[in-house]
Amino acid sequence: MSKRHHAEVLIIGGGIIGCSIAYHLTRMGKQDVAVLEKNQLTHGATWHAAGLVGQLRSSRNTTRMLQKSVELYDKLEAETGQALDWKKVGSLRLASSKDRMLEVKRLATTSKSFGLEMQILSAQEAQDLFPIMTTEGVEGAAYIPSDGYIDPSSVCQALAKGARDKGAKIHQGVEVLEVRRDGRRATEVVTSEGTWTFDILVNAGGMWSRELGALSNVKIPACALEHQYMITDPISDVPKNMPTMRDPDRLIYYKPEVRGMVVGGYEKGTLPFGDKGIPQGFGRELLGGNFDRFEQLACLAAEITPVINTVGIRELINGPIPYSADGDFVMGKAAELDNYFVASGFLYGIAAGGGAGQMMAEWIVDEAPSLDLWPLDIRRFSEHHNTNYFMYNRAVEHYGGHYLLHKPGEEAEAARGIRRSPLYNILKEKGACYGSKAGWERPNWFALTGMEPKDQLDFDRTKTNWFSPVIQECKAVRENVALIDQSSFAKLEIVGPGALDALQRLAVSNIDKPVGSVIYTQLCNAKGGIEADLTICRLGPQSFYVITGSGFGTRDFHWIKTHLPTDGSVHTFEVTSAKAVINICGPNSRDVLQAVADNDLSNENFPFSTCQQIEVGAATLWALRIGYVGELGWELHIPTEFAGHVYELLWEAGQAHGIANVGYRAIDSLRLEKGYVYWSSEVTPDYSPYDAGLGFKVALKSKDDFIGRDALAIIKEKGPKQKLSTFTVEADVSLYGAETIFLGEDVVGLTTSANHGHTLGKQIAMGYLPMRIAEQQGFEIEAFGKRYPATRVDGALYDPLNERLKM
Repeated sequence: MSKRHHAEVLIIGGGIIGCSIAYHLTRMGKQDVAVLEKNQLTHGATWHAAGLVGQLRSSRNTTRMLQKSVELYDKLEAETGQALDWKKVGSLRLASSKDRMLEVKRLATTSKSFGLEMQILSAQEAQDLFPIMTTEGVEGAAYIPSDGYIDPSSVCQALAKGARDKGAKIHQGVEVLEVRRDGRRATEVVTSEGTWTFDILVNAGGMWSRELGALSNVKIPACALEHQYMITDPISDVPKNMPTMRDPDRLIYYKPEVRGMVVGGYEKGTLPFGDKGIPQGFGRELLGGNFDRFEQLACLAAEITPVINTVGIRELINGPIPYSADGDFVMGKAAELDNYFVASGFLYGIAAGGGAGQMMAEWIVDEAPSLDLWPLDIRRFSEHHNTNYFMYNRAVEHYGGHYLLHKPGEEAEAARGIRRSPLYNILKEKGACYGSKAGWERPNWFALTGMEPKDQLDFDRTKTNWFSPVIQECKAVRENVALIDQSSFAKLEIVGPGALDALQRLAVSNIDKPVGSVIYTQLCNAKGGIEADLTICRLGPQSFYVITGSGFGTRDFHWIKTHLPTDGSVHTFEVTSAKAVINICGPNSRDVLQAVADNDLSNENFPFSTCQQIEVGAATLWALRIGYVGELGWELHIPTEFAGHVYELLWEAGQAHGIANVGYRAIDSLRLEKGYVYWSSEVTPDYSPYDAGLGFKVALKSKDDFIGRDALAIIKEKGPKQKLSTFTVEADVSLYGAETIFLGEDVVGLTTSANHGHTLGKQIAMGYLPMRIAEQQGFEIEAFGKRYPATRVDGALYDPLNERLKM
C-alpha cells in the first residue's frame, strides 16, 4: 500500500519561492507545512540565478513587495545563523541617451511616491562608484543605495532553515506523479514516495509549474527561456563594495563576482526552453553556452566597460529561467480550484523571493495579501495566454524588450490579432490603429486622411502622431456623435431562482431594482476594499447581465462564482464572445440611433440607467443607456453575427451628422474629465467606495447584509482616511500616472491616472490624499524631475451635474 502523508499546506517546489512561502507561513503560525522538491533545494533556476536584488518597478505595490525582500535579507542571517553573502552595495542604472535620461527622471519621481530612496547622479559620479565604466556618451545615472546582490543558494538555504526551525518539513528527491481533484478542490498529490493529502496546495514549481498545473487542469501561463551571462577572470583595482550596474541602453547588467564581474543581459531572439516538454530528469543542469548569441551583449558591454576587451572569460552560463506570458510574476489563487495557489514566473526571483513569500503566505492564511497585487495576479490571464503560440511568442518578445526604452502607450507586437471583433476589418479600413488588451484587438485611435495608422510615440504626448487625431475624436463625442467598438467587454449572465439574493449579497448597491435597470456598483471584500467595479443589468426577475472591463473578466467572474450558493439555485454563463458592443455617444446620438430603430428612444421612454431590447435593422439587441465618456449615449449589446450589419446602418444614418469613429485613447481622456474611476488605478482592494467618492453607491440603509457591510458601516461612521482627488495642471508637461504629489516639501501621494483633457485643454490627474489635507490647495505634481503647480478640483471637471448624460 502506498505510504500516506498529510500537511495543512503542501508546497511543491524547493526553490527560493517555495522555501520563502514555507518560511513566512511558519511565521504566521502555520506549523503543519511541507515542501516537496523533486531534486535538491535550489535546483532548477535558483542555483544559477545572477542574484541581483533591485527594488524599483513600475507598480507601487510590486516595489513594496521587493522592499520587503530587502527588509528580510537584512535580518535573515542573524535570525537563522545561516550565512547569506548579502551585499547591500546599491545599484546604478545608466542613461546613455537623452530619452533614457527622461526615463531615469521619471523613475526618480516614481521612487519618491513609493518611499524608495533614489538619487540622480552625473556620469562622473556614477564612474566614481563603478570605476571600470567610461563616461563617454553617458547622460547620467540613477542610484538606489538599498539595492545589492546576494548568493542565491545561500539565501534559499537560510529560508529553508528558518522554515524548519519553526516546524516545516522539507522533503527532497520526491517527484510528483499525479495531482487529483474532486470538483473544485485538489485532494491528493501522488509522489514517488507516497500520497499526500492537504488542505491547501501551493504550486511553486518554477519552470515546471505549468506542467504541474496541467496535472489537475489548472492553467498557468508560465514557461522558461534561455538566459546567459558570463563570468570574467579577475579584474584589478575593482573596489570591494562596488554596486551592481544596469546599462539598459546596451541591454546589459553587471554584478561583482570574486574579483571579476558577472555580465549578462536581455538580447532579442532568446530561445524558449521546454516548449516541447522539459526533459525527463532535468534538474541542476545548464544548457550549452551560445557564444554567437551572446556576442552582441559582449560587444555592447565592451563599449561601456572597455576592460571587457582585455580580460578573459572564465565561464559562460546558459540556464533556463522562469518567465510568463506577459513577463511578470504569476501569483495567487487559481481560478479553477478553491484550494490551489500558484507562485511562478519569477524572472527576478531572488529579488522578489523574500517579499513574494510573505505575500503568498498572507494570501493563503488571510485570503488576500496585505498589498493589492493585481499586476501579478494569475487571474489577469485568459485562456489564450496559456497556449504555446501566445505564451512563448509573447514571452520571447518581452524578454528581448526587458531593457528597451518603453515609451508611454507602447504596444506588444508578437502574437497579435488573436481576438478580433466582428468590426475589426471594417474599422481597419477606416484607419484604426489597434492596440491589444487581453488578446483583443481594440482601436486606440483613427488615422486622419493621409496618415499611416501606426504609433509614433514620445514622452511628450503632443509630439506623438496620434495626439491631433485624438483631439478630433474627443470633439466628436462632446459635440456631435461617435461610434466606439467595445466588443472586448467581458460579459456574464447570471440566472436562477437564487440569482437576486446572490447578487444582493455580492454588491454594495441595491440590485433589487425594476426589470430594465442598469446598476453601476462595486463588489467589496470583508474589509470594504473594492474587488470589482462593474455594471449589472436586470433583464428579468431572476436574470442578470454583468459587464466588466476586458482585462478583468477572469478575476471578476472568479470572485462572483466563488461567492455564489452551491445549492444549484444560481447558474452563470460567460457570453463575452456571444455579444459584440457598439457604443454610440454624443449629443446627436439619439437622432442617429432613432433613425434606424423602431423603438421610442425619447428621454421619457428610455431614461438614463435603464436598458431595453430594441430592433436595429434585422437585429434584436439590448440597448443600455449608460456610458464612460459622460455624454448622451447607448451601449448596444448585439449578437455577434449582426454587429457588422448594425454598424453599417448606424454609420450610414450618421453621415448627415458627420459621425466619427473613436478609440480608447480618447475614452481615457474623456473619462478623466468626468472624474470616472478605473479599476486597478483609482479603485482596488486597497480602497473602499468611501475613499473613492463612491459612497453614494453603498446601500447601508436598504440592505441588511452584503459582503463588506460591517467594515463599510464603520468607515462611513468614522470617515475615510483618504480621499480620491482630481487635479489640473496648466503647465506644458505630459502626465501619465504614478507621479509624486507634493504639499510643500512633503510627499503626500501619487497620481493614479493622468492624461490630457482635450475638451478642457489642460492636464488632468487623479490621486489619493490623506483626509487631513484633502481640502487644501497649493499642491505640486512632479514629472520628469520637475514640479508643477496643481490645482485640486472638487467634483467633475466636465458637466458636474450630469445634465448631458440625462438629456
